[in-house]
Amino acid sequence: MNIGLKRFITHFEEIVCGTFLVTMIVLVILNVFLRYLFNYSIFWAEEVATICFVWCVFVGASATYKHKMDMGIDVLIRKTPVKVEQSIRFMVHLILLVLNAYIFYMSIVFTSIAWEKPTAVLGISSAAFNSALIVGFGLITFHTVRFIYADIIEYSNKEVSS
Repeated sequence: MNIGLKRFITHFEEIVCGTFLVTMIVLVILNVFLRYLFNYSIFWAEEVATICFVWCVFVGASATYKHKMDMGIDVLIRKTPVKVEQSIRFMVHLILLVLNAYIFYMSIVFTSIAWEKPTAVLGISSAAFNSALIVGFGLITFHTVRFIYADIIEYSNKEVSS
């Protein structure tokens, strides 16, 4: 596989989130300067900035989860024996898989319902907002499957070496 393509796939969430974040910041700053210097504002900037913000939040949540940088309280779990800790982490991953897969499914339903509803300013489909839920929770669900697979491999390797 091409190295550039592999890097893009590996850092997909960060690239998408960064692009939306930069776009949002540039639009907001540009609109503020135009408003104060020329008494003019870009009428669609607020709506596009809001779309960028929504995408940045949900895709950024996936990037955070992918790198296991999400918040967790594991003080009690770390005090348990290794086998118990592994079992608890595995169960947590399974619960998160069910929860995230359900939210992913509901995001698809929600987006399909809102597909026909236009946005207030641009009049584009509300799916521009809602599809961020599909992408974000779809990626989180994917990463949860990866974590479960890694847990299974790790636990089976430890069982073999024991």
